[in-house]
Amino acid sequence: MTSHDSTETRLKKLRLFGLLARLDEVKHQPWLQEVMAIEEEEKVRRSFEHRCRIAGIGAFKPIADFDWHWPKKVDRLQIEELLNLEFLAEGANVVILGPNGVGKTMLLKNIAHRALHQGQSVMVRAASDLLADLAKQESTAARIRRLTAYTKPQLLCIDEVGYLSYDVRHADLLFEVISRRYNNKRSIVLTTNKPFAEWSTTFPNATCVVTLVDRLLHRAEVISIEGDSFRLREAEQRQKQKAAARKRGKEAPSD
Repeated sequence: MTSHDSTETRLKKLRLFGLLARLDEVKHQPWLQEVMAIEEEEKVRRSFEHRCRIAGIGAFKPIADFDWHWPKKVDRLQIEELLNLEFLAEGANVVILGPNGVGKTMLLKNIAHRALHQGQSVMVRAASDLLADLAKQESTAARIRRLTAYTKPQLLCIDEVGYLSYDVRHADLLFEVISRRYNNKRSIVLTTNKPFAEWSTTFPNATCVVTLVDRLLHRAEVISIEGDSFRLREAEQRQKQKAAARKRGKEAPSD
């Protein structure tokens, strides 16, 4: 491919039709390569932002902001190793277990974001949204289409299992999702605030819970975090800062 052909191809991909129409005039201009490089970089950035929106990642704090000293128990090396995403090649799962506010969702979204950055297909859903979506499908065909949609991505992230209670039908639907991904060796990252022995309280009367947990954990790495809530700490810090500011305002001499 000649330099002219390469430039023409790049301009077509970038849809820079004005420059393409006048290629013979501008092809030797020193700024042309810089313009194309800027446009290509912006296209990549916008494409990645679009993929993040479609995946449902939403806003999150980067892993660099995680306070490793706050939790009473957290294995930093284990988490940093999982962020290398080697578990995806094995079709293994990651389960992040811990009480409210210790950074489970933050870790899940960082893993999802990194997987997207590596070109993997990713879907992030709250457990309640995923199960509500499947439960509202009125026909078997529609439900199978949605189950297929949850099976296809290379990484499915299910957030906040255990915060709400579900009926037997919802348990069966989650079992379907986990079983299909297990059989296809597709990874799941799942967060929960409940030990697995207590999942029967999340899905009362569901006979599939034991098998569901068994398949989830068969090829899984469990991250256990213990500690107090980051959010509660931040709220307390804000209150202290506001109180200190009010006190300084009262102590300031009046004119």
